Amino acid sequence: MTLIKSISGIRGTIGGEPGQALTPIDIVKFTAAYAATLPQRKSAPNGDRYKIVVGKDARISGEMVEQLVVGTLVGCGIDVVKCGFASTPTTEMAVLFAEADGGIILTASHNPRQWNALKLLNDKGEFLTAAEGQAVLDLAEKETFSFAEVDNLGTIEEEDFTDKHLDAVLALPAVDVDAVKAAKFTVVVDAVNSVGGIIMPRLLKRLGVKCIGLNCNPTGDFAHNPEPLPANLTDLCQTVVKEKADLGVSVDPDVDRLAFICENGEPFVEEYTLVSVADYLCELAAKEGKPIATVSNLSSTRALRDVTEKHGGKYYAAAVGEVNVTTKMHEVNALIGGEGNGGVIYPAIHTGRDAMVGVALFLSNLAHKKMKVSELKQTYPQYFIAKNKIQLSDSALIGKILEQLKVIYAREDVNTLDGVKISFEQKKQWVHLRKSNTEPIIRIYAEAGTMAEAEALANEVIGVANRIIG
Repeated sequence: MTLIKSISGIRGTIGGEPGQALTPIDIVKFTAAYAATLPQRKSAPNGDRYKIVVGKDARISGEMVEQLVVGTLVGCGIDVVKCGFASTPTTEMAVLFAEADGGIILTASHNPRQWNALKLLNDKGEFLTAAEGQAVLDLAEKETFSFAEVDNLGTIEEEDFTDKHLDAVLALPAVDVDAVKAAKFTVVVDAVNSVGGIIMPRLLKRLGVKCIGLNCNPTGDFAHNPEPLPANLTDLCQTVVKEKADLGVSVDPDVDRLAFICENGEPFVEEYTLVSVADYLCELAAKEGKPIATVSNLSSTRALRDVTEKHGGKYYAAAVGEVNVTTKMHEVNALIGGEGNGGVIYPAIHTGRDAMVGVALFLSNLAHKKMKVSELKQTYPQYFIAKNKIQLSDSALIGKILEQLKVIYAREDVNTLDGVKISFEQKKQWVHLRKSNTEPIIRIYAEAGTMAEAEALANEVIGVANRIIG
């Protein structure tokens, strides 16, 4: 597998040949490049040294990567605040709590145990912009770094920001702690043996929820494929039914993605994590007469648009990628946003995907509605997404296919913000085609009122694409 370099950081497998894995040399090189580009993003505070927070998930390689990152930053004359085991949203908020100049999160998110990554943050605890991320990549390739003299080396301090993060979540006006406590929920949590096993039980305890832990020991030895998809959550589904729990909660290793399981063991569906939370917040905002705007990426369910407009709000679409979603959210002053992969972004606390916020808001909504999770799901517009791809021998064909599809479907609503998205408004269906950043394939997402209709739409477009290829 080739080392993946993107504007938000660098990721790869631990172990392997240079250029095909995330090696110690890569870790030092990209950390030094990040440090060297700090002055491009902001001036040093009062002429002093910069301060960077570093947090990690529980994967096995975390300590090794942490030592290299922290040592490199200190060698660059930068003070470091080590967060230790910390979720991605906790590390993002730690940048604000510590009044730091940036942050580095050591996590490969939902990738398997052999992967790790450096995710790079600015002084607002947000991912770097495209231009800022590219500057880091460019400098890393040049490998021209300068390091501090011995008397100017950085310092290291340690602080656990988990409880500060939870304090902020529970202080949100939309989180009704009293209502959740009164409901006396029982929740099963699958934390895939990473940092979710530390923070999620603490959150539920403070909400008065009985928490049954599943894979909550942060050893980094993932109990199953860590991506929170239904196929990987069979044990969680069975445990929810066995324990007669009200809800199942699944998080990925760095706890920025969130999926729910209904009380009957059926998936709530990852796409509907954001939809349910947004519907709750939009309802509150509408009652208070506040403006409502929501954002998700082009490959996320139409249901968010539907619930937003139901409450008199306006929905906006962004290109795929968290940084694109947050940029659009800032632009339109969004109430809530996120992605269909279970990512909830609530700017009232911070502009990053946060599973703790998602759980607290979801339980508040459930406590107010006084219904089962499966019943709550049925109150939302019902759509189904089919996910396919076209494998190509030549990546140059991707541009040809996308251009021709724009012409063929010109009578429909065609969006070219990120690849090509074709919306069939009368049928309330859409299909989105975009190229992969890492291999010669086109990803195809299609949504409709039934899975059969979604698959049929995807197959129709795949057939058209194959005819274009000839």
